[in-house]
Amino acid sequence: MVRPETGGVRRRLKSRLLIADTAAVLFALLSATGALYVVRDLPAWLDFRHLLLGLASLPGFAVGASLNRMYLARANERPSEEAGNILRTVAVGLGTLLLISFSIQFKELSRLWVVMFGVGSFMALVTERRFARRKFRQLRQTGRLTRPIVIVGTDANAIGLMHTYLRNPEQGYRVIGFVGDDDIGERAGVGVLGPIEHLDLILEQTNAVGVIISQTAVDHDTLNAMTRRLTDGGYHVALSSTLTDIDITRLRPQQLDGRTMIYVEPIRRDGWRALAKRAFDVVTAVSLLAITLPVTVAAAIAIRIEGPGPIFFRQTRVGLNGEPFTMTKFRTMVPDAEARRCELTDLNEADGPLFKMTHDPRITRVGRLLRKLSIDELPQLVSVIVGDMSMVGPRPALPHEIDDWDEALHERLRVLPGLTGMWQVSGRSDSSFEQYRRLDLYYVHNWSLAHDLRICLRTIGVVLSGRGAA
Repeated sequence: MVRPETGGVRRRLKSRLLIADTAAVLFALLSATGALYVVRDLPAWLDFRHLLLGLASLPGFAVGASLNRMYLARANERPSEEAGNILRTVAVGLGTLLLISFSIQFKELSRLWVVMFGVGSFMALVTERRFARRKFRQLRQTGRLTRPIVIVGTDANAIGLMHTYLRNPEQGYRVIGFVGDDDIGERAGVGVLGPIEHLDLILEQTNAVGVIISQTAVDHDTLNAMTRRLTDGGYHVALSSTLTDIDITRLRPQQLDGRTMIYVEPIRRDGWRALAKRAFDVVTAVSLLAITLPVTVAAAIAIRIEGPGPIFFRQTRVGLNGEPFTMTKFRTMVPDAEARRCELTDLNEADGPLFKMTHDPRITRVGRLLRKLSIDELPQLVSVIVGDMSMVGPRPALPHEIDDWDEALHERLRVLPGLTGMWQVSGRSDSSFEQYRRLDLYYVHNWSLAHDLRICLRTIGVVLSGRGAA
């Protein structure tokens, strides 16, 4: 079995990415050399030698990129993973630079220049790769950069995989069919191509370059033989695990007498981690209150000028372990908004216990702007400081919403509610209740300080764009 040719599109994109990476390093090199000239006011010939040394180290950066799989999409799926690869690539490049410097006995080498070149290369590559990632995402979503794949299995898990790929075109996979023994008909235009024993023939007759195997649909011996045969033939193979909503960073492969095991790292929320989270909450909340004080004052004045009614809106929400607390926001609706809500029940656009209207008539003109920019949330920083809320956590729920929760969703009460969270940065008010449920539970079950930091950084982009604001 031989993997079919995937065409020249990916090779062209790889070449362009290589050129972009080289340009990023060159930009860092020129910037570091220029900065050294300004700071140290060195003779021109010495600056020129630094520049030549940097140019001579470029092959080292190329070797580092190859060793760290910078041009394999599957090795750079997550931004943090790509950043780690970039850091190691820069380390190899700087190592090459220092080795060349030692070989030619360049005694005038500036350590400041080396640091600026290293930091600049890392920042330039991360920035360039961010734009490249956005471009690749656009190409995949529009179907111009996709990998045709088949799914082995016709059970519920296999069908669920197909729908997952359909919902996430940015992953770049196009399911062309199922391979299995059951006739399940067409699902969203995807049908059964044939039985499992004809898999080799099916792959030869199609242009599929990858195979996704539903482990629940294939017995142990067939799974092992199939995986070895497909990978020997050059096909990309992924095995679908029945684990769901467990962060990939918690998984570690292990081997036991030839068997592949997956160890799941436990979640620890107590001890120094709890103290670090609390310290992060207080420092961040106090800093934001100080920075946004002029905005806060302006918002209060605008609400007062627009019409009668209180400046703040206070409401009882459910906090840690189900304890109620009073949450404060800037008022963005008419004073009798809660009384008028029952009149709008039939116009609710959200599912589950949530309430959302695209054009809610209760929202004031000032309130719409405050919501768009998330300024109405700023008073909640006080709740963070006093310990009722955290900077990051599940959305603080209303008491009546809990009545519609199942047992699993009550798990979200194990942590403090947050000013921002996965639900807010993954669509905010555009998300369905099921998505809201999954994201909140995902956060609770996969919490880490690094996770909190990533959500805070993503929140900045969401707030600036106004995406999904209610």
